[in-house]
Amino acid sequence: MALSAQISKFQEMYDNSQNIVFFGGAGVSTESGIPDFRSQDGLYQQQWKYPPETIISRSFFDHNPVEFYRFYREKLIIKGVEPNKAHIALAEMEKAGKLKAVVTQNIDGLHQKAGSKNVYELHGSTLRNYCMQCGEFYDDTFISESINSESKLPECKKCGGLVKPDVVLYEEGLDDNIVTGAIRAISAADMLIIGGTSLVVYPAASLINYFKGKYLVLSNKSETSTDKNADLVIHDSIGKVLGSLKI
Repeated sequence: MALSAQISKFQEMYDNSQNIVFFGGAGVSTESGIPDFRSQDGLYQQQWKYPPETIISRSFFDHNPVEFYRFYREKLIIKGVEPNKAHIALAEMEKAGKLKAVVTQNIDGLHQKAGSKNVYELHGSTLRNYCMQCGEFYDDTFISESINSESKLPECKKCGGLVKPDVVLYEEGLDDNIVTGAIRAISAADMLIIGGTSLVVYPAASLINYFKGKYLVLSNKSETSTDKNADLVIHDSIGKVLGSLKI
């Protein structure tokens, strides 16, 4: 089916839906210039002293925080990025009353920057950071710039404790409240749009199994294990696909 025909079918499904949820991954943000983890140019393909998936694990954070923050500052705090067509379209869909929630695996805050209000961040956000001792809040700029000359670690101005990003590391569990909210939204949806994700990261990817609605639409550049279950599959840019909708 040609892309134009797929977009027309997508438009028809969208027009006939009133309770839409979007489930997205790294492919949504790559179009804003943020590298993903698993593609040819992703973080997992780059050379470090340790594999990136090891560095962003809780055990590595606990035992080698200096190396963790060196990687985190260089690779996970991305400055100067803006929402793309996908983020903007989703925010407009929410404003129109059609989209009820965004469930994202991304940690960059671009959905909120585009204007989306009801966002479930399964893996947290680089924009939030908290002291592990007293709970004091710090933004991402603090993590980037506040480096103690001796320890090279972000230390709380209030108590001297270590400031940890509010992101879910490997070996850590997802936030129960976030997961519960995402499940409720997906379960109530009459249309689920899955975009920019290969659906290989668990337990996040398992949340789509709660969808029992009418239309399951999947837009990803490569094939996924869920393609066979979708009512419509579009192997193209999620920004192009969502940007083509008449909202």
